[in-house]
Amino acid sequence: MNRLLHTSLMLLLLAGISCAEPTGPLPRPAQDLKETGPVSTAVFAGGCFWCIEAIFEPLRGVSSVVSGYAGGDAATAHYDIVSGGGTKHAESVQVTYDPAQISYGTLLQVFMSLHHPTQVEGQGPDWGHQYRSAIFYQSEEQKKVAQAYLDQLAAAKVYDKPIATKLETLEKFYPSEDYHQDYVARHPDHPYVRQWALPKLEKLHHLYPGLLKDSRPQ
Repeated sequence: MNRLLHTSLMLLLLAGISCAEPTGPLPRPAQDLKETGPVSTAVFAGGCFWCIEAIFEPLRGVSSVVSGYAGGDAATAHYDIVSGGGTKHAESVQVTYDPAQISYGTLLQVFMSLHHPTQVEGQGPDWGHQYRSAIFYQSEEQKKVAQAYLDQLAAAKVYDKPIATKLETLEKFYPSEDYHQDYVARHPDHPYVRQWALPKLEKLHHLYPGLLKDSRPQ
C-alpha cells in the first residue's frame, strides 16, 4: 500500500515538473562574457551530477567536465556525506571550455534548457539541498551575466513556475570520487541513467545539434 501511494505521488510530482520545462530552445543570452583567454571554467549544479556532466561533455569547445561538490568545505566533500543532505554542498560539475569556441552564455543556455530550474531543492526523483539548482560564479562578471540571463528568462516567461536556480559564490570545487566520473558514458544501461540521463542527451541533440562536437560550427 505504501509503495503504491509513493508511486502515485511520484507520478503526480513528475507530471507537475514536466509541464514547467520548455520544449524548444531557450533564447540566447542578451549579455555574455567577453573572454580572451584560451581556457575558462564554469560550475553548475542541477541535480545528480551524472546527468549534468553528460549534457556538457558533447559540446564543441568543452575539453573536460568533472563531477564534484561545491558550496561546502573539504571535510564534507565526500559522496557518502553529501548524499545524506546534511552539508552545504551541491552535486556539481566543473566545465572547462575554450571561449573562442563556446561562450559562458551558451553554457548557461544549455544548462537552463536541460534540467528543471523551477524545482526547489531537488531534481526529478532526487530531493534535498544537495540536488538544488545553482550557478556557482567565480567572478563578478560571471555573476552579472548569469543574473541577467535568469532575469531574461523570467521576463520571457519561458517557464510556468518561478525560477528556483540560485547564484552562489564558488569558494572551491571538490572533484568527486573516481567512480562517479564519466558515469553515463561508462554505464549507459544503468536503470537510473536510462530513465533520467539519456532523455537529457536526446533533448540536447534535438535542441542544439549545431553545438555538438560532431557538427559544423554555427
